[in-house]
Amino acid sequence: MNDRTSALDSVVFGVDVQSGDVRGDSPSYALVAFDGEHVDRDVVSLRKLRRLIDREEPAIVATDNMYELAPDKDALVHFLRSLPAGTKLVQVTGANRPEPLSRVASRHGVPYGKKPMKEAEAAARLAAVNVGQEVSAFTNTTTVKVSRGRSTGKGGWSADRYTRRIHGNVKTTARDVESELKSAGLDFEVDVTEKYGGYSNAIFTVEGRPQDIPVSARRAGDVRIEVERERRDGIEFEPLAKRRDHVVVGIDPGTTTAAAVVSLDGKPLDVHSTRTADTADVIEWLIERGRPVIVAADVTPMPETVEKFRRSFDAAGWAPERDLPVDEKLHRTREHDYDNDHERDALAAALFAVDAHESQFERVSRKVPAGLDRDEVIARVVGGDESVEAVLRELTDDGEGTEEEEQTEPQRELTAEEKRIRDLESQVDRLESHVEDLRGRLDSKDDTIAEYKRELSDARKQERREARERREVKRLQREKGRLERERDDATERADELESKLDRLKTLWKLDHSNFADVSEGRDLVSVKCVEQFTRDALEAADEQYGLAAGDVVYLRDASGAGRSTAERLADVDPRVVLRTGRLSDVADEVLFEAGIPVGPAEDVQMQEVDELAVARESDVEAAIADWERRAEDRRKDRKAEMVDRLISEHRAESRSGGD
Repeated sequence: MNDRTSALDSVVFGVDVQSGDVRGDSPSYALVAFDGEHVDRDVVSLRKLRRLIDREEPAIVATDNMYELAPDKDALVHFLRSLPAGTKLVQVTGANRPEPLSRVASRHGVPYGKKPMKEAEAAARLAAVNVGQEVSAFTNTTTVKVSRGRSTGKGGWSADRYTRRIHGNVKTTARDVESELKSAGLDFEVDVTEKYGGYSNAIFTVEGRPQDIPVSARRAGDVRIEVERERRDGIEFEPLAKRRDHVVVGIDPGTTTAAAVVSLDGKPLDVHSTRTADTADVIEWLIERGRPVIVAADVTPMPETVEKFRRSFDAAGWAPERDLPVDEKLHRTREHDYDNDHERDALAAALFAVDAHESQFERVSRKVPAGLDRDEVIARVVGGDESVEAVLRELTDDGEGTEEEEQTEPQRELTAEEKRIRDLESQVDRLESHVEDLRGRLDSKDDTIAEYKRELSDARKQERREARERREVKRLQREKGRLERERDDATERADELESKLDRLKTLWKLDHSNFADVSEGRDLVSVKCVEQFTRDALEAADEQYGLAAGDVVYLRDASGAGRSTAERLADVDPRVVLRTGRLSDVADEVLFEAGIPVGPAEDVQMQEVDELAVARESDVEAAIADWERRAEDRRKDRKAEMVDRLISEHRAESRSGGD
C-alpha cells in the first residue's frame, strides 16, 4: 500500500484470501483500499493486514466471508475486539446464508472478477454503497475496571502502609473515573470492593461503546484501568443500510395524530402517535419505515390532513365507502398491539386498505417473473397507475438498440399524451431542483441546530459544574457550622472537667499522707461514698478508690443489708459509717458488736464530687461521740436486761427447789 491511502478521509478495505488458508501457517490476502474515487491494491500477510487496519483505521473492512479472517468463532471475536473503535467488519454477501459474491455484485452493478484482487475490490465497492451485513460480537455496554496495578506482597515491616497506599490510589482513580463518566452524561452502574485503606477494585458498567467513553485503558504504578465491551452470546448481523420496503400507511388526524405502517402482505410493522409533532415530523417517521404505496383513512371523504400525507409521498389514496364502525375496527385489529384509540384507528385504516387491494396484489404477483422485485411492480402499478405489462417491459428492457431505433425512426409530431408526459417530466425536473435547494437549506438549518445544541450542552455542563460547586460550598458551610458547635461543646466540657479535676485533686490530697498539709486549718476530712449497702457496691467502691481502716464511709442507701454484707464492711474497720436510710436489725447488730460507729448522714455537712466527698472533722467527731453515748446507753440497757433475766431465772429455780 502506498502512503496516499493514509491521507484519505474515509477508506474502505476490501479483503480476500490470495493464497493459503487462515487455518494454515501463513495466508496472504488481496487488499484493496477504496475511498469512493481511488483504488489502491496490495498483497499482504495477516500480520501486515492487522497493522494496516490499526494504522489506517478504515471505516469498513469488507469481505465476502468473515471466516477468511479467522478460523473459528473465538478467533473471530478476538479479531473484532482488536479492530479500531470506528472500524466495522462487513460481510457483503449477507448474514448467516451468504449469496455468491458474483450475484450480489451483478445485482448492484459492481464490476466483478474471479481473481482474489477483483473479489476484494468488489467487496470494497459494495460496502462503500452500504451493501452487506455488519458482523458484531459485542453489545453497546462497556465494562471499565479500576484495580490494583501491582501485588500487595507477602508482608513485612511496611506491608500495611504499602497496601493502604495501593488501595487508596485505586479509590482515588475510581472516583476520578466516576466523575468523568458523569461529566460525559453516560448512564452507568458501579460495583466497589472495599479493602484496607480504600478499594481493591471498582467495576463500572457503562451504557456506551469504548469510543464514547472518556476513559482509556492504561496501567500506571499502583493502578490499572481495563476497558472492555460486553460480549454477546453469539455472532450477530446488522444491515449497513436499513431497507425501505414498500408499505401501506394509515393516518388518523386530529389533536393527536396517529400513523400505522403495514407491509403489502398485511403485516403491521409499527404504530406511532403524537400530540406535539407536526406533519413534517410524522412524514420523517414514515420515511424511516418504508416507502408508502397507499395512504389510507378510516373515514370518508378522506380528511385534508391525510390528503396532504398522500400528496407528500405521491401515493395512491384509499378511504372506505362509509366511516368504519368502531366494532369493525376493534375486530380487525384484535390480534395486534397499539397504545390508544388513535393508533387503533390508523392501524385499522391501513389493514382495511390492504384488504381492499388484496386481489390486485395477488394478480400482479402472479404476473411478476422470478428475479424481479414484486413490491416494486405493485408500487408502480398501484401508485403510478401503470399496467403490469408496461412496468415489466421497463424493468426487463436492457436498452440495447435504442439509439439505432431513434436514428432510423422518422420524426413525427408528438401526441397530446406525449406532450403531457414531456411537460410533466420538465415539471419533475424543476421540482427535483427545488427539492435539492430545500435540502440544502435544511442541511444549513441542521448545522445551525447542531451548533445551538452544542452550545446548549456546554451551557448545561457549566451550569451542572456551578451547581456542584454551590452544593459543595453549602456542604462545607454546614460542616464548618457542625465543627464549630462541636468545638464549643468540647470547650464547655473541658471547662467542666477542669473544674471537676481541681476538686478531685483536692480530694485525692485529702486521702493521702500529706493530708495535714492540705487540710491544715480547714477542718476537713475525706468521705468515701457507697451507692448501696450491698456486697457488690462495697466491692465496686473498694476496686475504684479503695476502702481502708480508719475511712469515713457514707452509705447513700443503707437499707436491705444482711449479716454477710455487714460483716464485709466490719472487716474494713472504718472510723465511722454515715448512712441515709435505716439499717436492718441484723446489720445494726453486726456493726454494733464490731464497735463501728454508725450515724445519720444528715448530722454531717458534706460536699460531694461523684463518688468522693469531704466533710467537716468536727461534724464527724460529733457523730462518733453521739454514737458512743448511744452505744453506752445500749450496753447499760443490755446489762440491766441480763441482770433482770438472771434474777428471774434464780427466783424460778428457788421456787422449784422449795417445792
